[in-house]
Amino acid sequence: MPSITTINPATGHDIQTYALMSEQDATHRVEACHAAFLEWRTLTHSERAPYLQKIAQKLRDNADELAALMTKETGKLLKDGHTEVEICAAICDYTAKNGPEALADEERTHGADQKRGVVSYQPVGVIYSIQPWNFPLYQPIRVLAANLMAGNGCVLKHASICTGSGLRLRELCIEAGLPEDLFQVIVIDHDTSDTLIAHPNVRGVTLTGSDRAGRHVGAVAAKALKKTVLELGSNDAYLVLGDADIETAVKFSVMGRLYNNGETCVSAKRFIVTDKVYDAFVNAFVAQMKNITMGDPTDADSQLGPLSSQDQFDTVKGQVDDSVAKGAKILCGGKVPDREGAYYPATVLADLSPGMPAYDDEIFGPVASIIRARDDEDAMRLANESRYGLGGGIFSKDEDRALKLARDHFDTGMIRINSFGAADPNMPFGGVKDSGYGREHGGFGMKEFVNVKSIFLP
Repeated sequence: MPSITTINPATGHDIQTYALMSEQDATHRVEACHAAFLEWRTLTHSERAPYLQKIAQKLRDNADELAALMTKETGKLLKDGHTEVEICAAICDYTAKNGPEALADEERTHGADQKRGVVSYQPVGVIYSIQPWNFPLYQPIRVLAANLMAGNGCVLKHASICTGSGLRLRELCIEAGLPEDLFQVIVIDHDTSDTLIAHPNVRGVTLTGSDRAGRHVGAVAAKALKKTVLELGSNDAYLVLGDADIETAVKFSVMGRLYNNGETCVSAKRFIVTDKVYDAFVNAFVAQMKNITMGDPTDADSQLGPLSSQDQFDTVKGQVDDSVAKGAKILCGGKVPDREGAYYPATVLADLSPGMPAYDDEIFGPVASIIRARDDEDAMRLANESRYGLGGGIFSKDEDRALKLARDHFDTGMIRINSFGAADPNMPFGGVKDSGYGREHGGFGMKEFVNVKSIFLP
């Protein structure tokens, strides 16, 4: 029987082996989820909210176990795992508190004589959630919480390397009182996944992953006339403008590049620095990156753990080597340590140009790309040249001007000004261009997979 084995990237040791489900078994899970949805949809939004609050409490009660499991499966720092658990609990709490109002019926009028109309946000059925490994709890929770509140069921296909985290999440949801079949976790291959997308009980598909994966899943879903939400890759640009405070810029740039071992879709990845402050920023940034402590992700002193797998290590190393072969200069890092595990050091590359992976593509690891710009206008042009558009940042002492640049000129979904952060339950999350479409969080995610129903009264 086909199977997958999870591996600890810090040691290379096997964790656990899981049998892949057959197409028949996976289909049965979808159908069971649909049956549970038919009951769940009859609850009011206010009746659904306590389930989310109980899930939040279960997550907090099991934070130590969950953080340790995520660290073991993906190599993330243990402290980052604890942060992730709390973000997930906060998302559940936010959704429970704000969902009933966000999804409430809206009174409108229709016709010249202003007759009564009602807009109602009604659930549609089973949402198929395909999620990556970099945030084993957060990725599925942000889909699950929104859709449970909307009245939908959810079937999760998690990344194979964090199978244990996905299965444990389902157990905790059931312990919290969620109907057992309403949230399913399936362990399947890609061909079976494509088959499930076409299943008549699947009413929507959401994927977080690479733009290549997004194109494939989007095409399969479109062929079956299924709505999708796609949150894809990015090579987010952080602009260091001529009037930037260098200390602030360096602090948040290091944080933004190394958070979650650099394996975050909305990480700071390209640093576009104007001539005026180039030397000052680069010297200070490289100095801090050189001093990063890489080590065991369970050690409180470690600032950088291993990449999530040997495959991911090979990918990152290959991208750096290819960029250097094409003329990129290594300012620090780039040398693989002689130690067990998928460790890659904090690395800074400069002298970049189009055609290099470090310029064009997403490097999903602790590798910073420094790009020189003539001035502020040139920096914005270079940022927007990217085929991606998920997040970005602007460092400038003039916050009003930075806000105007972010609002009117930055062609990306999320912009941080003089700061860095990954996600907030109260702000929409998503991108444009090859970074996908659709939004999660901020109330927007709760309305992505609903029937926006117009009702005309006489």
